[in-house]
Amino acid sequence: MATYTNTVMLADTTDVDGFKGTKVSANFTETMEDLVGVYVEAYLCSWVKYDLVSNWDELNTVYKLIFSEYVARYIAVEAIKYDMSTYTTRFEAEDLINIHLARLEEIKLLLEKADVQDFLSV
Repeated sequence: MATYTNTVMLADTTDVDGFKGTKVSANFTETMEDLVGVYVEAYLCSWVKYDLVSNWDELNTVYKLIFSEYVARYIAVEAIKYDMSTYTTRFEAEDLINIHLARLEEIKLLLEKADVQDFLSV
């Protein structure tokens, strides 16, 4: 496996916690969150064909928010999926996942219309 920092750069714990909600299992640890996060960051970098992580400081502020939201919501989905028994019903957990997936799809559509120059404000 490739060497990586195991630290999510594009979204912090506070960002993720807001999307995970209060009923997510405590067994989904911060280490697990970081592991999912670095893979999502790699996916985003490959998808937009730009190293977002290494060039984070140069990015447009609005796009930073969009990328952070994508990573945070994706981690939240994985956290909710990890153990749905902590929710009142499985439907409650699935509804949260569906809300996040819908927003992830909206972000994906938005980013497909952008290019690297948009990210950099040039």
